[in-house]
Amino acid sequence: MASAGWGVWHRELIAGRMGGVRAALWRALLTTIEKPYAWAVRRRNARYDRGRASCFSAAAPVISVGNLTLGGVGKTPMVALLAQWCRAQGLRPVIISRGYRGRGGLNDEALELERRLPGIVHLQQADRAAAARDAVALHGADVLLLDDGFQHRRLRRDLDIVLLDGLDPFGHDRLFPRGTLREPVESLARAQVIVLTRADAVSPDTRAHIHRRAMAASPSALWLEGVHAPQALVGIAGELSDPGEASGRRVMVFCGIGNPDGFRHTVESLGCVVAGLKVFDDHHAYSAAEVRRLAEQAAAAGADWLLCTEKDLVKIDPRWWPPGPRPAAVRISMELVGPLDAWHRRLAAAVQSRSAQ
Repeated sequence: MASAGWGVWHRELIAGRMGGVRAALWRALLTTIEKPYAWAVRRRNARYDRGRASCFSAAAPVISVGNLTLGGVGKTPMVALLAQWCRAQGLRPVIISRGYRGRGGLNDEALELERRLPGIVHLQQADRAAAARDAVALHGADVLLLDDGFQHRRLRRDLDIVLLDGLDPFGHDRLFPRGTLREPVESLARAQVIVLTRADAVSPDTRAHIHRRAMAASPSALWLEGVHAPQALVGIAGELSDPGEASGRRVMVFCGIGNPDGFRHTVESLGCVVAGLKVFDDHHAYSAAEVRRLAEQAAAAGADWLLCTEKDLVKIDPRWWPPGPRPAAVRISMELVGPLDAWHRRLAAAVQSRSAQ
């Protein structure tokens, strides 16, 4: 089941799951629009690569987490992992992001991180250089975590981490709007660390193919693989329970994220029986009426649970839930596989880079 939002329609169209003359005409139109977008992206990158565009150097080390494609690849769990690592080292991290589609100050991703990382400051501002200044001057940050920062080249970074989604690592090999690439695959040359997320969702042969292609673009990058591991079930009041409680249960799933197939894979890893999937556009703002309909559909499908992402749950007023199937969000952690000693050395070098200057 899916809503008729533009994002859902666009994903179906570019993936080739929509047939007919009309869909072919739309893809031809998007191909035409792709060309000026690609030109603009390459021109902008060339300005930074050749030093014609200036970068702002913050007074604290910057670790950037980003991706090549539109949609969700696991940036929020990765930022949470980095923030927890920084705290374990006795550092004071501040998270910086643009705050896309924020309402009343914080957007859904920031609200999720606020719940997961109490006490860690998160600044959302379109001018991330200004946010970096405030993070150091007003909040005493000694490391800055730049969320969704790969394309934000104005802020100089000490470590560039790029996430590739195992289910769609290269955006159908087309730039937006014909595909979901934000910039060409060769831009991976800027990355120092590449993480293949949802690595458990694809075969070893597929992982090897993605690895070869990524390393061809960035031979010196550190390669890691990540698994979106269910960490807890989060109730409507924020209470946590063991994700194993959902095993064997019949569940209805809904989400407004960039990669609904990835979330479905995570839910199925709990051992649930997925009775239905309701997909909304990324950053969807839910209404009380929609929540009521979701509960009614879950009950009609015989579901015991109504599961979503934390990004969805934080936008829903707890008072909107009617009696019926139990609502909860699946909290996801990023578990890394690979040369973890090298990973920790790169993090340590990044946070120590400014003190050595």
